Amino acid sequence: MYSSVLAAAPPVREPLHAPVAHLVRGGMTEGVHYGSLVVLGADGQVDFQLGDIEAAFYPRSALKPVQAVAMARAGLPLEGELLSLAAASHSGEERHLAGTRRILDLAGLTEDDLRNVPDLPFDPVVRDAWVREGRLPSRLAQNCSGKHAAMLYTCKLNGWSLDDYLDPAHPLQQAIAEIVEDLTGQRIAHVTVDGCGAPLFSVSLHGLARAAARITTTAPGTPEARVADAMREHAEMASGSGRDVAAVMRAVPGLLAKDGFEGVQVAALPDGRAIAVKIADGADRARIPVAAAALVRAGVDAGLLAEFAGEPLLGGGEPVGCVRPVRALAPAPLTACA
Repeated sequence: MYSSVLAAAPPVREPLHAPVAHLVRGGMTEGVHYGSLVVLGADGQVDFQLGDIEAAFYPRSALKPVQAVAMARAGLPLEGELLSLAAASHSGEERHLAGTRRILDLAGLTEDDLRNVPDLPFDPVVRDAWVREGRLPSRLAQNCSGKHAAMLYTCKLNGWSLDDYLDPAHPLQQAIAEIVEDLTGQRIAHVTVDGCGAPLFSVSLHGLARAAARITTTAPGTPEARVADAMREHAEMASGSGRDVAAVMRAVPGLLAKDGFEGVQVAALPDGRAIAVKIADGADRARIPVAAAALVRAGVDAGLLAEFAGEPLLGGGEPVGCVRPVRALAPAPLTACA
C-alpha cells in the first residue's frame, strides 16, 4: 500500500545499544539503563536517535496496533471499545473480560476456542482479588485475550480454520505478516512465538516508529484510522485503569501509544511525528521517562508530560533520586532530580 518496494529485513545482530537513562540517587549515578530510541519528524525523517535503531528486535505487544490493522483490512468489523480491545494488552478488569466475551459471541465462539496461554489478570490489584476469590488462571484473563478473540472472529469471517490460527503458515498470520511489512516498510527479519502463543515478527525500531506514523496519518475511515481512533477514544480498553500508556494518550491530544513487554514503547501523533523506544534490559521503570523525553524531542509540550518523568527513588521513605533520561536526549529533565 505504501511502497511497492520493501527495504531489506533489518540485520539480526547484537544491538549496539547506548545509555538512555541514568538511575540517580542522592545526586550520584547509581546505575545506567541502556537502550535505543528514534524520533521521526512529520516528514518521516529521523530527527533524533540513540543506540541502534536499525537492528532487528522484537516489538512484543507494541506491534498489536499493526496486527489490529491487518485484521481490520481482512474484514474485522469491530469498532470503538471492541476494536481497541483487539489491540490491547489489557489489565484483566471485568470490562476487558466482558468485551472479549462479546467478540467471541459475535463470532459464535466461546473461551474454549481461544489458544492463548491461561494466566491471571495483569493488573496486580485485580490479580490479588482474583486469587483471594480462588479463581484460577484462564485464557480470558490473559492480557492478550482480546487480540486472540479478534483473530478468531477474523478467521470465522474469512472461512479460515480455527484450531491452527496461531500457526505462522495460517492465512491469518500470513495476512498479518504482509501488513507488518507494508506498514514498517521492510521485510520481516525473523519469526518466533510471543508470550501469548501468537507469532511474533521481528522488525527494526525505526520500522516500528514508521508503522505507528503510518497508522496515525491515514485518511478517516481506513482500517488504520479506525484502529487509531478506537485506541485513542478507548485508551483504558487497550490497557487498563491506572496504566501509564492510557494516561499519556489522555494527556497528549491525538497521541496513539502502545507499550510492550521488555521495555518497548511506541507512540505517534496525527501529523506523523513518532517515537519508538527499547530499553535493553527490559526495565519498565525506564520505559515511560525515556518515551516522555523522546516525545518532548518530537515537539510535544513538556508541560503535558511532566507526570511521566517517572516514579521517584526512595530512601527511608523519602524521595532521594529518580530515573533521568541522559542529557543527550533531555538537556532539561521534565522534573528536578535529587
